[in-house]
Amino acid sequence: MGVVSDGLRKCSSVPNNLTWGHCIPSFPKWSESKGDLPPGGAPVAKTVLIVDDNECIRQALYELFQGQADFEVCADAENGREAIEMAEQLLPDLIVLDLSMPVMNGLDAARVLKRIMPTVPLIMYSAFGDRFVEQQARLIGISDVVSKSDPFSVLLAKARNLLYPTAA
Repeated sequence: MGVVSDGLRKCSSVPNNLTWGHCIPSFPKWSESKGDLPPGGAPVAKTVLIVDDNECIRQALYELFQGQADFEVCADAENGREAIEMAEQLLPDLIVLDLSMPVMNGLDAARVLKRIMPTVPLIMYSAFGDRFVEQQARLIGISDVVSKSDPFSVLLAKARNLLYPTAA
């Protein structure tokens, strides 16, 4: 848990002591995937708080978002209670959180986060999901639900859609 630094972090439970960065596919940067950059160049990076009890998932999401020009990971947390504390201190632009965590699960944390930060979008990123869980998440105010079995590109696309809405 904690505020992330610029150093490459290792995940001990990855076989052969590889970093998740070796396992994450390359994604196009915002400037390569979007032809319509705002005047003055690349958008200001939006801050992301990553919340998951699995160290390797946090590592993978850290490397995924840090590898994008339009995102910056401000911190990561192991459970909902830590997420609330970090969010109050760091005021992230986006929170990506797991459903099933010790101490405080993602749904309970989301209830508190929406009360104290009603405009910050939340993405529930979880391996456990069904229509009931998704309905509960939406009722609480979670902006979107992404399955951990989906490609990372789905998570990135949903994050960008929430933070960079297109003008109609």
